[in-house]
Amino acid sequence: MLAGRAARAAAAVLLGAVAVTAVATRAAAREVAAPQQVMFVGNNWEGTVDVIRPSGDYAKLGRLDVVPDRDQRMAEIALNPVRLAFFLGIRLGPGEGHDQLVDDMYTTPDGTALVASRPSFADVVSIDLATGAIRWRFPVSGYRSDHMAVSPDGRSVAVSASTSNTVHVLDIVTGRQLGSFTTGDKPHENIYTDGGRYLWNSSIGEVNTSLDDPWLDFTKGDRRITIADTRTFQVVRTIDMRQRLDAFGRRDLSDAVRPAVLTPDESKLYFQVSFFAGLIEYDVASDRITRVKPLPLNPATSTDRTTWVNDSRHHGLSISPDGAKLCAAGTMDDYVTVVDRATLAEGPLVEASKPYWATVSADGRDCVISESGADRVSAISFATGRRVASVAVGDHPQRVRVGQLPAGWRPPA
Repeated sequence: MLAGRAARAAAAVLLGAVAVTAVATRAAAREVAAPQQVMFVGNNWEGTVDVIRPSGDYAKLGRLDVVPDRDQRMAEIALNPVRLAFFLGIRLGPGEGHDQLVDDMYTTPDGTALVASRPSFADVVSIDLATGAIRWRFPVSGYRSDHMAVSPDGRSVAVSASTSNTVHVLDIVTGRQLGSFTTGDKPHENIYTDGGRYLWNSSIGEVNTSLDDPWLDFTKGDRRITIADTRTFQVVRTIDMRQRLDAFGRRDLSDAVRPAVLTPDESKLYFQVSFFAGLIEYDVASDRITRVKPLPLNPATSTDRTTWVNDSRHHGLSISPDGAKLCAAGTMDDYVTVVDRATLAEGPLVEASKPYWATVSADGRDCVISESGADRVSAISFATGRRVASVAVGDHPQRVRVGQLPAGWRPPA
């Protein structure tokens, strides 16, 4: 009997040890497989995405091809005269003589795929980060895809279809459309609010004509912020900034809302508009413009508005995680500056070559800009307003986004 008890006790100890080992093994596997944060840089004219570290030295980790199906897409376009006309129009207009092959990008929640919009191909694709293959493709309505936004839970991605005045909302894993809604002319920026309950879209109107004199502003189309409920995809409100700007006494400013950011409590919206060197503050609760901040003009910049890329004198805006600092990209003025949100006083003007976007590093310390004229990204310290790092990337970087991918990732062969 004693021998039997001892055997049972030994077996219990052994089973316990096996169970502990199994738990430890599973925990170790989860730790190994845990996604790592990175930063993705979309090289618009090249059709590639550079993967870099999301803070610190921002060292390059690899590169992805986001147009592995280029030959197939080009063959389809060549056989469709209407599509070909729009394709060439994109090349000669917003593409500045180049095809626009990657605009915006986000990763899936598990970090195994990169979802990217491709303006010239009028679609959104999901690229498998291990193999480089396309998991799914969603052709948008119309003939051009543009800016995107990912929902706070990471499950949905919204994309602007700029020639059909539509925002499509997709399941980021499957590419299935969850809903859509109609916007003003040429939908552009998308922002989720209220924990993902609402989606704000700003339409910028026609930016590819030479009718840029202020008195011809009426030719630019219907520009407004459209707010949709993400449960029903019904439009619940529109905001016409023309009325708000006029009430503030700035009839001279365009109402085409370009890059925009909300404060952490979502009480204030800061945004840039076409042709303006500076930024605007909008109070959400009172529904009015509260401050307008002009930023310095580069005397070397042409005063001919038709030479400014897609009507955007300044294009790129981000806000520090604590809401204390704004970072503004002075695109046509070739600088970036950190602005104190309380006083709207700008910091040092950091020279940059056609900065086209601004985002925030993963650790929240820096503003990261794409320098499309120099094919690099640079990090500007929110604390000092000075450049702290730069890294070379591909041809004409535009959107820069923080994402994630599996630890130990290597680019597909």
